[in-house]
Amino acid sequence: MYKKQLTFQKILCFAVLVICAAVFIYSLGIMTDLYDSLYNTIRNPEKLEKTTVTGSRIYYDMQGFNKSFLHFSIIQLLLAILLFITATHSRRKYYIGNYVSVGLFTAGATAFSVWAHLKIDAFRTQVLAINFEELAAHAAKKKSLYTESTFWFDIHYVLFGLLLLGAILLVLNVIWKKKLEKEERSLIGKEASV
Repeated sequence: MYKKQLTFQKILCFAVLVICAAVFIYSLGIMTDLYDSLYNTIRNPEKLEKTTVTGSRIYYDMQGFNKSFLHFSIIQLLLAILLFITATHSRRKYYIGNYVSVGLFTAGATAFSVWAHLKIDAFRTQVLAINFEELAAHAAKKKSLYTESTFWFDIHYVLFGLLLLGAILLVLNVIWKKKLEKEERSLIGKEASV
């Protein structure tokens, strides 16, 4: 039974690391479409109201969020690496460092996911308020990208769903491990008394 559990925890730790890397890459790309289609619609960054496309100020409104989002994704990636530093992926018996790393990862993933979802969903609503007729005319005139796609905003459901699933599975893995350790101690106690 321990072999299955050890295999599961190793695969899970690597999967969580890959998910965190994907979230980091996502943080780098979330504004790609906005930059390509909206950056040159603002005439003067000091006066965001002066634009050729109504609603295009979202590109500037998202700058602070994007910076924080990038920092939080790096922190979450470091918390995933902490699982490997504490040997959570390979340790047969967990010690305090393993519980701390799983707890930090789970707390970070939960807080990060909730914060990111609320912000990204609000910005998605703001994107849908862009005047796409004006954007299409601007894109044709300037030969720039025109898109009505909200892909970069919608994909967060998948990425953060996977991140939360990984956190839940790490906690379930800890519970499974504790159960196996208890059963092992019980067997050792019975053998010692014989």
